[in-house]
Amino acid sequence: MNISSIVIKTSPEHLKDVLESLNASDFCETHFHDELGRIIVTIEGENVGEEMKKLKLLQKTDRVLSAEMVYSYSDSHIIN
Repeated sequence: MNISSIVIKTSPEHLKDVLESLNASDFCETHFHDELGRIIVTIEGENVGEEMKKLKLLQKTDRVLSAEMVYSYSDSHIIN
């Protein structure tokens, strides 16, 4: 399982609309936002490929200026 945090930037006047879109989605969880239009979300995936698909969805969300991964955690276990 992989968990990553993403910083999203939008215009302050579009903050409410972007938050509504993110909260209605089934691929991320919002945790923090400020009046400057910065939003912190987390995404989860079984592998890096799944996370990258979710990151691209965030980047294509209406009124999102940027969405960049800032932290990634992988909990992989090796089974013999």
